Amino acid sequence: MAVVNLFYISLLLPPLFLLFLLFLIIRPRPVQIPIKKRHVFITGGSSGIGLALAHQAASEGAHVSILSRSIDKLEEAKNAIKLSAGIDVAIFAADVRDFEAVQRAVDEAGPIDVLIVNQGVFVAQELEEQKLDEVRFIIDVNLMGSFNMIKAALPGMKRSRKDRGPGSIALMSSQAGQVGIYGYTAYSASKFGLRGLAEALQQEVIGDNIHVSLVFPPDTETPGLVEENKRKPQLTSIIAASSGAMKADQVAKKALDGIKSGSFIIPCNFEGILLSIATAGLSPQRSYLMAFVEVVAAGILRIAGLCFQWNWYGSIEKWHMQKN
Repeated sequence: MAVVNLFYISLLLPPLFLLFLLFLIIRPRPVQIPIKKRHVFITGGSSGIGLALAHQAASEGAHVSILSRSIDKLEEAKNAIKLSAGIDVAIFAADVRDFEAVQRAVDEAGPIDVLIVNQGVFVAQELEEQKLDEVRFIIDVNLMGSFNMIKAALPGMKRSRKDRGPGSIALMSSQAGQVGIYGYTAYSASKFGLRGLAEALQQEVIGDNIHVSLVFPPDTETPGLVEENKRKPQLTSIIAASSGAMKADQVAKKALDGIKSGSFIIPCNFEGILLSIATAGLSPQRSYLMAFVEVVAAGILRIAGLCFQWNWYGSIEKWHMQKN
């Protein structure tokens, strides 16, 4: 019996040691970011995921500001939130590509506690067929617009942070920002760029008690998705179908829960969890339990990833054979 007990103890010791080691070394440390009675500023807040986030934050007692290009859509969003949550939200009409316009909106809104950089545009098309003006537009809105928004908001977010508690900057990426997909050359480039921005920014602002999050939703049922599908190449639809679409309010809840827990990477569905583990790399991780899963599952998920690539390239090869 003693030999059996020693055998089981010997099996438990390595994972327990790994858990203890991860508990000691994970950085940044765990944090909770409150939402109630704090200023939450959301870009792209007049529709889709942004509007769902505004509804969610307002229902949790936050002071919400939303920014978008269309004043008419902003007014509609404001009325909808007032009707559902009984709370007035501040609205700001500006194009995130225009730094001066963004700066004016931020100055008028006042110091921000939680900044959710959610704006995004997407047109799926093969690079050979896509016009460079459209590529620039996608990158300017999705990537440069995020730089503009953060740069405008950061000085106010840093000011008196000790008295105001932890702050958050959340960037709305995409599962196309974790893995490149046929037809997503411009879009994936813009969303992959957000990851580099977020990883470097977290190191820059951690000393100011500001915590960065990256949200990775799949296709989401929004007005924008309907327009995207009109031009989406057939192969893109076949490959992207491996991760099902979610509703905007489901994504918003996952995103806000992740922001409140200070998570750096926030997946939104099961496939997203697997992608996040497979692509964890050198990203920050606050949870030693999640770090344990990443370490243990890395090899297995690499095999799974290669199986996905085998399936995707098989679909591409089959499509070209049928076309020819």
